[in-house]
Amino acid sequence: MGVKHGREYGEILTELTEAVGRISDSYVFFEMEPDEWKELPQESKQEVWEALAEDLFFALGDEPMIQVGSGVVIYDKDTHRINILLGEQDLASVLLV
Repeated sequence: MGVKHGREYGEILTELTEAVGRISDSYVFFEMEPDEWKELPQESKQEVWEALAEDLFFALGDEPMIQVGSGVVIYDKDTHRINILLGEQDLASVLLV
């Protein structure tokens, strides 16, 4: 289903990909082991983060809060943004409009 947005999907995806890449153990979402992740070339890591961002974009329409490794991704429909948190720290916000 996805979240409502007014911006270009490609722009949102780029920003969300960058944001989830800031979660140091985001690979846990795909049930990868730390050693597997370390062995991946940077280009492959980027592809994994983009796939994660796409999955999150569509899943957040049904489930507004999703755990990603030690972080959490939250869809705030009132402010039209996706917030990425690591504990109490706000890592990033992606505007949807």
